[in-house]
Amino acid sequence: MLLVSRSTTAYHHGNLGPALEDAALELMRTQGHATLSLREVARRAGVSHNAPYHHFGDRTALLKRLSERGMAELLDAMREERQATAGRDPQEAAVRIGSTYVHYAAQHPERFRLIYDPEVCVPGSPSEAMAPLIGGVEALLAETTASLAPGAEPRVIAALTTAVWAAVHGLAELVVAGHISEAAARPALEALLTRP
Repeated sequence: MLLVSRSTTAYHHGNLGPALEDAALELMRTQGHATLSLREVARRAGVSHNAPYHHFGDRTALLKRLSERGMAELLDAMREERQATAGRDPQEAAVRIGSTYVHYAAQHPERFRLIYDPEVCVPGSPSEAMAPLIGGVEALLAETTASLAPGAEPRVIAALTTAVWAAVHGLAELVVAGHISEAAARPALEALLTRP
C-alpha cells in the first residue's frame, strides 16, 4: 500500500523518471547494465513494480534514456574543459580535453559502457535526444583537432579527428577494463598530441 502511494505521488509531481534513473544508475555501479531489470529498479526506487513500465515503456527505453544522460554528462565535462583551456596552447588543450574524456570513463565505467553499447545506441541510428549529443562530442573533437593542424584541408582534419577520437576512446576503454591506470593515460595523450 505504501509503495503504491509513493509511486502515485511521484507521478503527480514528475519525480518518477529521475527517481527511476537514479535507482538504475545505482544498480549499474555494481552490476552493469546487461542484467539490469525494471523490477530491480522499481524495488530500489521504492515504487510499485509496474511503475517503470508506465514511465519508460520497457527496459530498452530506460537504457536509452540513461545512455543519453551519460553522453550529456560527458559532453558537459568536455565543454567545461574546452572553455577552461580557451586561449591556451592547442596541444595542452587537446591533452586536457582527452584526459577529461578518459577521466569520465574511469569515474563512471558503467555509464561509459552503456553510452557506447551498440545495442542501446545503434550506430548510425541514434535516438532523437542522443543525435545532437553525439554531434556535440564530434564537433568539439573536430574543433580541438583543427587547432592542432591550422591550415590543414578539411578532409585531413576529418581523418585526424577520427584518429584522435579513436586513440582517446581506446585509452578510456583500456582504463575501464583495468589494463592501464588513468594516471598512465595522460602521458600517452601527451606523447600522441604534443609531438612537434
